[in-house]
Amino acid sequence: MGPMTAPAPFGPLQFQLVLLRRMADHQPDLVEEARHELSASLAEMREANRRWQAMLRAPRGRGALRRYRSVLGEPESSVRRRIGDLECDALLWPLPLWPDLRFEVMAGPGGAVWNEWLVRAPGSAGPEPRTAADLLPWSCTVDEVARAFAPVRPMEGSAPTRWALAFTDPADGGPRVAEFTWGLFQRLLPGSG
Repeated sequence: MGPMTAPAPFGPLQFQLVLLRRMADHQPDLVEEARHELSASLAEMREANRRWQAMLRAPRGRGALRRYRSVLGEPESSVRRRIGDLECDALLWPLPLWPDLRFEVMAGPGGAVWNEWLVRAPGSAGPEPRTAADLLPWSCTVDEVARAFAPVRPMEGSAPTRWALAFTDPADGGPRVAEFTWGLFQRLLPGSG
C-alpha cells in the first residue's frame, strides 16, 4: 500500500460547491455554468458536499461558527445587530461566484448560529422588482423580495437551507410563492389563494 495522502483543504471553493449542490435541484443550468466558472468537476462537487456533511455530523466537530471561520477564514466584516430583545453578530464573507453578495452567518451568544444565507453586499445596489415577473433566478435575496412585496408570509422551505415567501403579485393580485436556497431566489410558484 502506498503512503496516505491528506485530503485537500476545505476552503471557499469547496464551500461554494456545497451551496451550488443544493441549488442544482431548482437551477441545474445556472449551477452547471457556475461549476464551470469554478473549474470544478461534478465529482469534486459531490466530494465537497460529502465532506461538508461529514463536518456537520462529526461527533466532536467544531461548532458551526468555528466551522465557517475554518472554511472561509476571518469574516470581511462583523456587525452587532438587535433582533427584538436579542443581540447577535452578523458575520459576512465574500464568495467569488457572487461578487455582489456576501455569505452571512447570524450568531447569538456563545457562537450559536441562528441563520446562514446569502445577502446583498453592503453598498451594492440590488434589483428592485415591481412584479413577480421581475424575479429572475439568482437575482434577489430573501430580504429584497420581502421588501419589494411587503407584506409577505414566511413559509417553511422544502429542505434545510431553503426558505419560501408567500406574497401577492401587484401585477394581477394573484398569490405567489418565491423559493430560496441559501437565501438566493431560485424559482416562483403559484400560491394558494
